[in-house]
Order: sequence, then C-alpha cells, then structure tokens
Amino acid sequence: MKVLIVKLTSMGDLIHVLPAVSDAVKQIPNIRFDWVADEAFADIPRMHQAVDEVIVTANRRWKKELWQSLKSGEFIRVWRNIRKKKYDIVIDAQSNLKSAVIMSFARGLRCGVDKDCTREKFAHVTCDKTFHIPLEQHAILRQRKLFAASLGYPVPETSPDFGIDIEKLPALPITLPDSYLVFVHSTTWDTKHWPEGYWQQLIRMAASAGYHVVLPWGGVKEKERAERLASQSSQAIVLPRLSIPQLARVMCESKGAVCVDTGLGHLTAALNVPAVHLYGPTDPALIGATGQHQHHLIAQYECAPCYLHECKWGSESACFLKNMKPEKVWSHFSPIIKQ
Repeated sequence: MKVLIVKLTSMGDLIHVLPAVSDAVKQIPNIRFDWVADEAFADIPRMHQAVDEVIVTANRRWKKELWQSLKSGEFIRVWRNIRKKKYDIVIDAQSNLKSAVIMSFARGLRCGVDKDCTREKFAHVTCDKTFHIPLEQHAILRQRKLFAASLGYPVPETSPDFGIDIEKLPALPITLPDSYLVFVHSTTWDTKHWPEGYWQQLIRMAASAGYHVVLPWGGVKEKERAERLASQSSQAIVLPRLSIPQLARVMCESKGAVCVDTGLGHLTAALNVPAVHLYGPTDPALIGATGQHQHHLIAQYECAPCYLHECKWGSESACFLKNMKPEKVWSHFSPIIKQ
C-alpha cells in the first residue's frame, strides 16, 4: 500500500504525525509513505524510515512571493510532483485551507477530518472521506485516530513511537563538551518566551553543577538572543546554524534539556531526551511535548492558557513571572539529568 501524507507545517506539528506513521507500519505489511511538507521542515519526515519521498512545498515563502512563485513555475512543479503518482490513500493531516489546496492535486482516496473538526472552515471539501475526530484531545492522539480510521485498523493503545533511527543521524561539524545541557530558549510567539534574566540564572546554576550549556537558534533574532544569554557565562556555547537532523544529534548527546513550547522541544521529547518544558499561553494537554522522561511546568496565571501571540498585560513573559522562577525549574530539572 502506498500512502501520501499532507502535513506542511510546523515543526512540532509534523513531529506529532510520526507516531501515526509508526502505527500504520506495525499494522499493515509493506505500507510505504510519501509526504508533502514545507521546505523549512522537510527533514522531519525524512527521519522516519517508512517515508520514501518528501515532496517539498514553500507555503510560507509563497505567501510573500506568490506572483514570483507562479511566474517561475515553482508552484506548477509541485503540482506535477504530487500528480505523478496515484496513491491508495491520501491523508490530510493538516486540515486547513492550504492543505486542502494540496489535497486537491493528489490522486487517490482523499481522507481527512470532517467539517466539525477542521482547523479552518471548508478545509474538508477536497476530501472524499471524512472522520469525526474532535479537537479537544492531544494532537498526537488525533493523528493516530485519523490514520487508523483512514487505513482501517484499531487505534493502538501503545505509547507513541516516533520512528526516528538515532544511529542514522548525521555527525556534528563541531566538537561539544562531554557533559552539556541544551537550553531551547526561543520560539516564534513572544508570549511563550521565558525571561532572559531567568535563562541567565539557570545557566549559572547549570555551570555551578559542572555542566556546559549549549544554545541553539534558527533566525537572526534567535541568534542575537542566544548571544545575549551566553555573554554572561563562559560555560555557555552558542551553536552554529545546524540542520534539524544535526540538532537532533545535539539533543541525543546531551544530558538533558530545558525548553519553551516550540518545535525543537517536541523533537527533544520524540528522542526521549530528559527535559523540562515551560508552558504559559498554551495547553500541554492538547500539544504537550510527549516522550519518556518529559516534565511539564505550567504557568499558574489567571488567564493562562490564552493562546494569544501578544499578552493583554503588555509583557511578553507575564505567564512565567509569578511562579516559574529559575530555582523552581532547576529543582524539577536536576533530578532527571542523565548521569
């Protein structure tokens, strides 16, 4: 059986689909997958052994450069790449309008959630078959249910298996200390940020306990933030720009991680690296990082979780200021650090 997955963005959301792929592999002999994903996150499906081809889109860039993309023929090339194969099943794992457009290109029985369970209105219209899978449950469970319904097997009750072969992760282009922690400090939402002063205190605590701290980053602002955090300690190291599989290798070789709610935190959990995850405006019951040795600290703020990108109180870190001090984070983190 050949299946096409449509899940374009974002990093954590793609990671949430991986256990459903593993379920299908265990239930259906010889099943194989292709996957349509945005160029920024195409390395995620490539890390699963059951995925043969990743068809790369550029949805984020197309929004900014639509005319240029049409003029260059890039959009047409993606259409042709999707149309070139006929699939037994096509699964819309995104359920919004941009994935509905991609679904309309695909050849095969198109499956997705019904009109009451989509992320955006009318996202179901390009599906031939839909299923009622309510939003009020964890994203990983929703994906496992969608794949089970689409492919015709019972939903497994086993723990999520992300299917990442650690042995095949690439070597690093740098040498890191023998004993280091990873602090995942940046995210695209201002309201998810833990205060920089708190990070610097936590770095000092880690250094006092004998650990180096490495700081990953993606964009320019994230790099600047990492450099500010590292400026206060000789034990802090700003990583160079690395690919997602290289960052996975960094995580695997670390002793543990502290993460805000962001895609790299979900990758940390998928690799079963011991970690503490900090939640303010979002609800870990619905999107919490899932894996072994994962601990969630949840802001006890009067309006959390609000799912707002801008805090109504005018502070990017209001959720965390009252009850998520560095001492509390370290007290939860230090007992789970790998020895």
